[in-house]
Amino acid sequence: MQLTDILANSKKTLFSIEILPPLKGKSIQSIFDSIDPLMEYKPAFVDVTYHREEYVYKKRDGGYLEKVSIRKRPGTVGICAAIMNKYPVEAVPHIICGGFTKEETENALIDLHFLGIDNVLALRGDSIKTEAAFIPEPGGHHYAHDLVRQIDEMNQGKYMDDEMKEVEPTSFCIGVAGYPEKHFEAPNMFSDIKWLKAKIDAGANYIVTQMFFDNSKYFEFVKLCRDNGITVPIIPGLKMFTTKKQLTILPKIFHIDIPQDLYEEVLKCKDDKQVKEVGVKWCIQQSKELLKENVPCLHYYTMGSSEATSKVAKEVF
Repeated sequence: MQLTDILANSKKTLFSIEILPPLKGKSIQSIFDSIDPLMEYKPAFVDVTYHREEYVYKKRDGGYLEKVSIRKRPGTVGICAAIMNKYPVEAVPHIICGGFTKEETENALIDLHFLGIDNVLALRGDSIKTEAAFIPEPGGHHYAHDLVRQIDEMNQGKYMDDEMKEVEPTSFCIGVAGYPEKHFEAPNMFSDIKWLKAKIDAGANYIVTQMFFDNSKYFEFVKLCRDNGITVPIIPGLKMFTTKKQLTILPKIFHIDIPQDLYEEVLKCKDDKQVKEVGVKWCIQQSKELLKENVPCLHYYTMGSSEATSKVAKEVF
């Protein structure tokens, strides 16, 4: 079922989560163990991230270097299929530009369509560690709005081979990312909204935001979107602090601000157990305020652990 239909048919704010694929060598059971405690809160959907392939150079006999592809986490498509087979929930795979040609993207979407997966989250993706900036795959997409357009064209029955006859259109509901504190590459917020509008105009149906810890950032972002003609549902993304190291890690990786009050509370903590308590309490307050504003859904970034999310959901839903 398309996510926008689920949102439209609900009379209350929904609950959803994002999970990480398990590290290479672990079984699917590690995914089920993280989802099981959260099923009592009836998640509307489960996002599954995608981690692109990276490369290392290994020295071989003779002194030459061989470029070897490595993948640290299993494929998202199979995980989504396993989740939908086990639970009564929609699985939403991340589809990214990085590392894929347009043909490979089309093939992945065909596989998802065969599996009955109706929703995708279309992202540009990050640059790999050896790149100073994002570099698209030769024959691939540079921008997320181009990826959205390809998915939307498949929904209209337009495949890369224009000589194909009697093709069946796909039926993907397309989500995209939004940044309440702007994407770190955008020169300003208005430029960022312009690019977000391009994704909506290309065919995107809903937005899921980057994590934020100050609800005023989300409310300002939604208003800016509405003022610029973006009318699709905007789902707030939330995360709980669980370690003191995240005071520096989260701003560095996700380019977000930590409110002063939260910063000072985390600094006071003697250990990570206390940090987690502060993080859960803060997220509960955030969630309840957002709930009062009738946001369409509260989306939680679990980062592979369900314990903190479970504590928040118990107080909120």
